Amino acid sequence: MRQAGTGTGGALVAVVVPVAVPLLLLLLLLARSPPAAAGDGQKSDARLVSEQFSQAPQKLAFYSWYGSARLFHFRVPPDTVLLRWLLQVSRGSGPTCTNVEITVYFRYGAPPVINPLGTSFPDNTSVQPSFFLKMLHSNASINISHPAPGDWFVAAHLPPSSHKIEVKPDMLVVRVVEVSILEPDVPLPQTLLSHPSYLKVFVPEYTQELRLELQGCASNGSLGCPVRLTVGSATLPGNFQKVLTCSGPTQACHLLLPSPPWDRWLQVTAKSLAGPRVSVAFSAVAALTACRPWSVNFQHLLQSSPNQSSNASTGLLPPTPSYQDLDRRGRVGGGSFCLRSFPVLREDVDVVSVRFQPLDRVSVLVQSDMPSVMRLNLNTGMDSGGSLTISMRVNKTAIANTSVVACVTAASPLLSFNASLSCTTAFFQGHPLSLSASSPTANLIIPYPETDNWYLSLQLMCPERPEECEQASVLVETTLNLVPCLNDCGPYGQCLLLRRHGYLYAGCSCKAGWRGWSCTDNSTAQTAAQQKAAALLLTLSNLVFLAPIAISVHRSLLVEASVYAYTMFFSTFYHACDQPGEAVLCILNYDTLQYCDFLGSGVSIWVTVLCMARLKAALKYVLFLLGALVFAMSLQLDRRAAWNTMGPCLFAIVVMVTMWVYRCGRRRHCYPPSWQRWVFYLLPGISMAAVAITIYTSMMTSDNYYYTHSIWHMLLAGSAAFLLPPREQHTKPWACSQKLTCHYEICKNHRDELYTVT
Repeated sequence: MRQAGTGTGGALVAVVVPVAVPLLLLLLLLARSPPAAAGDGQKSDARLVSEQFSQAPQKLAFYSWYGSARLFHFRVPPDTVLLRWLLQVSRGSGPTCTNVEITVYFRYGAPPVINPLGTSFPDNTSVQPSFFLKMLHSNASINISHPAPGDWFVAAHLPPSSHKIEVKPDMLVVRVVEVSILEPDVPLPQTLLSHPSYLKVFVPEYTQELRLELQGCASNGSLGCPVRLTVGSATLPGNFQKVLTCSGPTQACHLLLPSPPWDRWLQVTAKSLAGPRVSVAFSAVAALTACRPWSVNFQHLLQSSPNQSSNASTGLLPPTPSYQDLDRRGRVGGGSFCLRSFPVLREDVDVVSVRFQPLDRVSVLVQSDMPSVMRLNLNTGMDSGGSLTISMRVNKTAIANTSVVACVTAASPLLSFNASLSCTTAFFQGHPLSLSASSPTANLIIPYPETDNWYLSLQLMCPERPEECEQASVLVETTLNLVPCLNDCGPYGQCLLLRRHGYLYAGCSCKAGWRGWSCTDNSTAQTAAQQKAAALLLTLSNLVFLAPIAISVHRSLLVEASVYAYTMFFSTFYHACDQPGEAVLCILNYDTLQYCDFLGSGVSIWVTVLCMARLKAALKYVLFLLGALVFAMSLQLDRRAAWNTMGPCLFAIVVMVTMWVYRCGRRRHCYPPSWQRWVFYLLPGISMAAVAITIYTSMMTSDNYYYTHSIWHMLLAGSAAFLLPPREQHTKPWACSQKLTCHYEICKNHRDELYTVT
């Protein structure tokens, strides 16, 4: 990783505001107005306008998995020359928060791939270093000039010993409203004085090369070209902007860009280096070199027979006219080609789940004369929240003395392979792959791929004997998928779909001490014996509920006994299903078991407290039912919110205390009246409940969850057994049958003078 310092162009801000409790608020604000322009003039540039964007704040948390980080999604408009962020931390009028460390990550095109815990990634995973900023002082800033238009993502999290902090981002952009258009091969005269010139050129699809040239450059009528040319947009974490400085005595200088990004506008900024009052005149010329693709005829795809499809499935290409007409020099009918384009079918399987496959074939023909290119459409705006997996395989016998090199790039394919295998286009560092007889398979995983068209380029290489490649061809089988989580996070993780407003992305939540992006890091993993012991501890601890069940039945509290039995059953099987690895047993859907467990725990506390109030039977059962309905509704809204359980329970405690105070005033002595009841039942039960609440709210962590949560089970069941009120004086023990009328009675209807059997 590398830490972001102060850039050259815009700024980022954050502010911490105090509230009644020690709550810190991290705000993304703009502390000062943007500069007049990106140039060196003193007056404002009328061509620039500013816009501001904001989102609601989010509370930050310590990073344990990707869902712990708070993600913000922005869209930078086109023709933006300045993006400013400012981060400031304070307590309002109080002392400055100098000890709060906040880590903020930035990335263009997809959510940042971060690894604060230093865990390992799965094999064959390509991860770029994250661009981040650590807040260690009262304020900090980062500037981004000429940012790339489109999706930008900001992620933030706290260290382990963290305060409660909220982050609220605002984004200010300065964009150009008057931009000169560079047409191909048409000189565009420009004069620089105090402000820079903003140009842009459109790069169509299948452009092989872009050449930018400054002609007839003169400074105050004399020869020389003191001009700095900045081409492209800034992206994070990697910035591949091209800068051309023309300072020599010549009248012309040029910049050559191989494989520029296709089908988009390319920003060009020209700035004078001659001084504030020296004019520089020149003409900008853009020259495009077109690339003619050779692709499969779609009419042939529609008219292909089942036999041809069968041959393609076995790796044999059908003898199509297109293959027959293409000679070894890449010519068909006198026209030259620079790439083979294989159409790819995009099949949307599920959310953040896409399958790519070549049309009517499994294998891709690879030769040495030109690259074979497959385009993967990942520019829908909803594809950057998963992982792009690429797998290639080749027959060992077909690649005995040769090798296949591949390059995965975004925006444009690599069209010129060389011996160095740099796998770099004009503005993108690609991901290289290779196949040979010694390694006939190759795999690549790209977490959170950028929103763009991705390209897989393949070409046959013969490093030792180039003449052997002239007549050679190889069929490469490819498997291309976009998946939410790699291997569904494995046996020790759970793939969770996260949402920020309308944007969806996936992450792995690991268990049993496993860590990492896909839960593959076993450096702190539990052994199989530890996992089984934890599963037994969490499940068998629910058997303590047998005590309040037996006491409830003994005291003729059948409704309370049924609630405790419900809680014991679903808590046992929920924790049996919540285990990773082999120690797992799910009798129902995981989400259903979790909901029933949470519902049973809340209702158990509700009925226990109301039973202690000794209400009339009709009122008690009405409150039982209403409380269960309220719990069901609140848990559906937010299952893990603390007030969803605390609110109804506090209301039940108020009802109980009110009834006890009423009885104390009516009887003129304390209620319950017996000191034995207080010493041997109420005080132990209240103490157990207080300890259980303390453990649940402040002591339970992911490391000690198995022990603390098991103790919570036992304390909750034990407190219920102690706090249940004694049976009524006129009720005999185990008198359930007396409340169930199982015999017939003869009832007389005095109005109709008829006898009915009920």
